[in-house]
Amino acid sequence: MLLLMLSSLSHYRSLFLHSTHSETDMMARITALLITACVLFCIDYYFYQGTRDLFKSFSLSSQAWISRVYWGISISGIVLLGCIILFRMQAQGESIANWFFVGFIILYFAKVFGIIPLLLDDLQRLIRFLLQLATQTPKAELGISRTEFLTKAAIGLAAVPALSMLSGIVFGAHAYIVKKNKLILPNLPQSFEGLKIVQISDIHSGSFWNRTAVERGVQMIMDQKPDLIFFTGDLVNNLATEFTPWKDVFARLKAPMGVFSILGNHDYGDYFPWETDEAKAANLQDLIKHHAEIGWNLLLDEHVILEKSGEKIGLIGIQNWGTGRFPKYGSVKKAIDGMPQVPVNLLLSHDPSHWDNQVRTEYPHIDVMFAGHTHGMQFGVNIPWLKWSPVQYRYHQWSGLYKEGAQQLYVNQGFGYIGYPGRIGIRPEITVHELTSKPEIV
Repeated sequence: MLLLMLSSLSHYRSLFLHSTHSETDMMARITALLITACVLFCIDYYFYQGTRDLFKSFSLSSQAWISRVYWGISISGIVLLGCIILFRMQAQGESIANWFFVGFIILYFAKVFGIIPLLLDDLQRLIRFLLQLATQTPKAELGISRTEFLTKAAIGLAAVPALSMLSGIVFGAHAYIVKKNKLILPNLPQSFEGLKIVQISDIHSGSFWNRTAVERGVQMIMDQKPDLIFFTGDLVNNLATEFTPWKDVFARLKAPMGVFSILGNHDYGDYFPWETDEAKAANLQDLIKHHAEIGWNLLLDEHVILEKSGEKIGLIGIQNWGTGRFPKYGSVKKAIDGMPQVPVNLLLSHDPSHWDNQVRTEYPHIDVMFAGHTHGMQFGVNIPWLKWSPVQYRYHQWSGLYKEGAQQLYVNQGFGYIGYPGRIGIRPEITVHELTSKPEIV
């Protein structure tokens, strides 16, 4: 229910902010918003009714103030959410609208958790009432101590998601982890043995709120002393200008064999209500310029040949290619046109769904694909003995290394965040890939 609620609110917000301006569309948006407001009000009312007994020992004036504060915050929040959505107050980076939306989600997650014991309490009351009617027995006492326990449990459970999500913002958003991965490539030329590639993905610079922490993450990348750096898409949330304050930070990323990058689905500005197609196209061109200005080699359906001591491997980079509602801008066919035959081919493609849906079936000569996109949903568990996130029900390959036959895919969990400005259990990732032709000794 929690995930459904977050998904619904995010879906409505995205739908309202980026839909067309027709009268029919506006009426549909208002209707959906009114339904959402009614659902939120019911959650508020149920939580309030179930917990107000905790304050029955307070004076009447104190109880009245508690009621006014509770309903003032709840109704104001719903009204403000409606204004943000209907008047298209687009969240950019650290905007008030974005932080309000985050606070709103945290508040209602807490309330949904809190009503669980209240529902249990009401269920047992209903069962006892029905039994009394069926057996025609006198009304029994409800058991005050048990009811008070459940009411207090509602407050305790409500605190769990609230504290978890706040902790995910304060401590999880920039808790960078360095993951080391050995890529075994039997045909790897000797000159590339031990080559170190650092991969990052999904920077989403428009969401950053802690410059010191981001600079620390960039320094962690450089501390790995990479031979190559790969960035697998989503530099911004929507606008090229989001990256402007961060250009000097990410310009520090350097590697002897270069920094290579691609575009992700967010980089095209598809989720922003542009006034004209020309403005959208200009935004993409500005973003492309940003890559060049910081020394990144942006591959737009292109290939390059990497050479060491006369030996060569291929690097292919394509534009976004995703299944479902995600656009298929990229073309591997175009990218490899005129490409010489080399013993190893590496592919940068943002969306991991590309691997199963085209790469493995049509391009068996691609040895490894590097992707991002999923963020691990910024929520879940990813430890050696347990790997789980709700995103796995949408993406079969969502984090780490996957192998099918002679081909491999690595999905990076992302460097940044979007929407919720934090992470719970799924840490921002810096991946260090070491290339080798030598099989692991088991």
